[in-house]
Amino acid sequence: MLDRIEAARVRTLRWLDGMQACGQPAGVMRISAVHDVARWPGMLLPGTYNGVMCRHLLDDDVASFGVVDWLLRHRRPDGIFRIPGMTDAAVFKKPDRLETWRYIDFHLTNYSLGAIEALDPACVPELGFVRPFLEPLTLKAWLAERDLRDPWQEGNNIVNLGGFFLLLRRFGLADVDAALGILFDWHDRLQEPATGFWGVGQSSDAIAALHAMAGSMHNFHLWYATGRRLAYQDKAVDYALTRPPIVHSACIDVDLVDLLVHAFEIIDHRRAEILAWLRAMLGALLDFQGEDGGFADVLEGVRTQDGWVRGYQEPQGLSNTFSTWFRWIAIAMIADTLWPGWRRWNFRRMVGIGYRKERVG
Repeated sequence: MLDRIEAARVRTLRWLDGMQACGQPAGVMRISAVHDVARWPGMLLPGTYNGVMCRHLLDDDVASFGVVDWLLRHRRPDGIFRIPGMTDAAVFKKPDRLETWRYIDFHLTNYSLGAIEALDPACVPELGFVRPFLEPLTLKAWLAERDLRDPWQEGNNIVNLGGFFLLLRRFGLADVDAALGILFDWHDRLQEPATGFWGVGQSSDAIAALHAMAGSMHNFHLWYATGRRLAYQDKAVDYALTRPPIVHSACIDVDLVDLLVHAFEIIDHRRAEILAWLRAMLGALLDFQGEDGGFADVLEGVRTQDGWVRGYQEPQGLSNTFSTWFRWIAIAMIADTLWPGWRRWNFRRMVGIGYRKERVG
């Protein structure tokens, strides 16, 4: 199995080489082989941040890429990163336009900063847009607007904001303890004891339960990163182990793996079953690798950039940098659990997809 993982890694790095965008600095990547850069130049941003973080995870040398300045050209003075070409008329996540843009801005900024950190860990982020949320009334009002009928979307919102708080603390830019306290208090009030997740309708609807898991896995990162005890983590494991270890989608698959890998190290609960599930999932993930060396999200339908509903589209079933990075996070987390120390995996330090809590000792 280790030979299979290493061979898959080499094939993926070769595929990523082929995603290099013509006429751009080394490390600027197309999102997929069908990405028409002349028509959709803005998609080079997600193509690049996904590709850079995938290479970094796979322990490829990304320090030689001179793309930090290129990435920073997508940053506004307040610190928000934007995809060029996105317009008000073309985006949607919620009926409230401000909420739509906040979701997109938080998401793009988290991942862009993750790529910059992989390239230059000493680069101090600009986080001016975060500072209003340090004011207690502003943060409490924002939390009151979170809609737990859609916990997957809100999980992204919350982990991104929490991640920015943690960056402010790491770089000594602000005292965030009070804000984090408010964030954890909100979670404590609304967590479902039967599952450990956040979200309505979990007990009566299978899709609602799945989406609650996917959203809550993001929130869990705030507990891992701060060393707090996560309540009902055993119940989250129980749910995850009801899911068959087969390929579903790049997001769902990495969420389940992340949940089980962290639980395996933090609590003593069904550990043998977790290992068996992870072994089976590893085989399924490796079997899903495309002949070109990349990974697809799912095999049918149309893939869009999150929130850009009337923007870039491409067929599902194609290898793309988003899915390839997400699937390698899952593979690397499993391998690091089954064979600790076998090889170096460079997981993200920032919370969000790709984050892995560092082992103690």
